[in-house]
Amino acid sequence: MQIKPSNYQFPLNPHPQRKLLHSCSHVYSSFNKQETAPNSRRLPFIRKKKLLSDLSTWGIGGPANYFVQVFNQTQLVSAVRYCDEQSMRYIILGKGSNCLFDDMGFDGCVILNRIEFLEKIEDGVYRVGSGYPFNRLGFVCANEGFSGLEFAGGVPGTVGGAAYMNAGANGQETADTIDSVEIITNEGKSRMLKRRELNFGYRSSPFQEMKDLASITAVTFRLKFSRTAREMQQEYLARRWRTQPLAQRSAGSVFRNPISMGFSAAELIEQAGLKGLKIGGAMVSNKHANFFINCGSATSQDMLELIGRVKDAVNQKFGVELKEEILYIHPS
Repeated sequence: MQIKPSNYQFPLNPHPQRKLLHSCSHVYSSFNKQETAPNSRRLPFIRKKKLLSDLSTWGIGGPANYFVQVFNQTQLVSAVRYCDEQSMRYIILGKGSNCLFDDMGFDGCVILNRIEFLEKIEDGVYRVGSGYPFNRLGFVCANEGFSGLEFAGGVPGTVGGAAYMNAGANGQETADTIDSVEIITNEGKSRMLKRRELNFGYRSSPFQEMKDLASITAVTFRLKFSRTAREMQQEYLARRWRTQPLAQRSAGSVFRNPISMGFSAAELIEQAGLKGLKIGGAMVSNKHANFFINCGSATSQDMLELIGRVKDAVNQKFGVELKEEILYIHPS
């Protein structure tokens, strides 16, 4: 999928036909224009009333054509099957902390993942629903004296999103603590994948390339006991508050750090003199150059223009093409 703000091509989702976003050519005309769409499992699909700005940490986005919340795997499978039966595009969303929605909204179905259980299997081993807040999991584990997810205390996403993106910070990565991952396929079948079957990389996971993946449903983590886990987490969180604009509306890091360069994306953006650059209501943070802020009135076009301007400036100055960590969700 490619979009084109001004003259700049911005390919944020290179595989629009799979992964979390399933693209179809149209919505079947069997859908009528009532506010709640009927379906065989009695899930309350809401029509054109849910603003995606309410589901995104950036606070940007128009209405979803259809919206439904799911609270367990059975409901998730039912929602996915229903969308497939109707040839309707869908996206399965967690906290919306790495998404940029368009002001026109999304001409498909947004399935909000509320699978939020937490099971303690044994000391240091937790089985967690994919919709469970990742920062809350980080606090639970550290408070119980287990190390490996201290960094998660400041990550505003879900467990499923963290596994999908292999979230990390402060020398820690989600993949380092994963024991197994449970998924459902596009056909509604359940699978469990052990860690040895999964190859993770920097901000990448095998789930990003799985053609038959509908969604991650649960992740089991195996952590190590540490007397300093809570202290370390508090130190990481204090550092985040000092260096990142956590009180403002952002999507976290916009770009991945270039591999084997010795410079982070934030350092390159800052050295290019782009801190404080503003287009409309979108601005490069003065506190952390890889955080782009919605100052209160930013549109999706503002943010796309700003991302494109920053990429071009860094490329011209350093010959480095920054790669997006966020995903742009095209409206149709």
